[in-house]
Amino acid sequence: MSILFSPVTFRGVTFRNRIVMSPMCQYSSVDGFASDWHLVHLGSRAIGGAALVIAEATAVSPEGRISPDDLGLWQDAHIDMLQRITGFVHAHGAVAGIQLAHAGRKASVSSEWKGGRFLRPDEGGWQTIAPAAVPYRESDATPLAMTETDIRQAVADFKAAAGRALRAGFKVVELHAAHGYLIHQFLSPLSNHRTDHYGGSFENRIRFLLEIVAAVRTVWPDDLPLFVRISATDWVAGGWDVDDSVQLAGILKEKGVDLIDVSTGAIVPGVRIAVGPGYQLPFASRIKKETGICTGTVGMITDAVQAETILMNGDADMIFIARELLRDPYFPLRAATILGDDIAWPVQYRRAKPKK
Repeated sequence: MSILFSPVTFRGVTFRNRIVMSPMCQYSSVDGFASDWHLVHLGSRAIGGAALVIAEATAVSPEGRISPDDLGLWQDAHIDMLQRITGFVHAHGAVAGIQLAHAGRKASVSSEWKGGRFLRPDEGGWQTIAPAAVPYRESDATPLAMTETDIRQAVADFKAAAGRALRAGFKVVELHAAHGYLIHQFLSPLSNHRTDHYGGSFENRIRFLLEIVAAVRTVWPDDLPLFVRISATDWVAGGWDVDDSVQLAGILKEKGVDLIDVSTGAIVPGVRIAVGPGYQLPFASRIKKETGICTGTVGMITDAVQAETILMNGDADMIFIARELLRDPYFPLRAATILGDDIAWPVQYRRAKPKK
């Protein structure tokens, strides 16, 4: 059997293969509630053979939403529909995960297909918060610089959301510390202009994330994995870079984090990035090889042989697939055929399984 379709275990959870559906915002919620869209969207990828299906960036507070249409987990009422979804995902052999997030200064924007522009309070938006009173774009309203009380509240919100995720049946929590959202805003010197013990030095800028990890681990069981997504580089001189990411990953490993989901960028607008197949892989590879922590790689991975080669070379432990799984929810079934692996198909679809 290929490495891609061999099982792997993190803590007390075994994944049937190494394919992860990367969290992707659906902008299809009302007041943070999951809907039938989320059930079909996530459930179809479980039927399609992915090992881990991660629900999109899920706001830990109302003001932590990217848009008014974001999924949320800031109240107990959100749990019921999520339980239905996790039950379906698990019934079809996959593991249900959820990404917990706070958008910080990148909050209060309209959904992508509604223009993706900053929303004023009279347009359904809200006051944003950030490490410093510096907007993401000049056209955005200035966020409020967070007080230490605000920081403690945000940590508590992540902790409470993790507790609700457990009650909803999720078996993996991923903390979103990438793509220019609140945790990343604390990490990067491009957005963190604080002069207190949450800003300035590397040790101070990672403090917020470490406090969240510690708080979440108090409610997230020892036998369940905890992942963290990071932007390994800001792609900007003077920003967060891969050396910082390696150092952070080593610390997170000691703090009970099981895997670093390695992405890049998005802390400031207008940055030109040379993208191509596997363009973010070198960052995942370096973090894995220099710290020993498991890594996931994401970004223009569209081919079964490409994914298998990444694993064979020891550059990552899990393959996070995003847009290819939007194009083809059954990519894992097709990939197994290409690699010559005989994996189980849903009985309802077995008549379509290619013959050996």
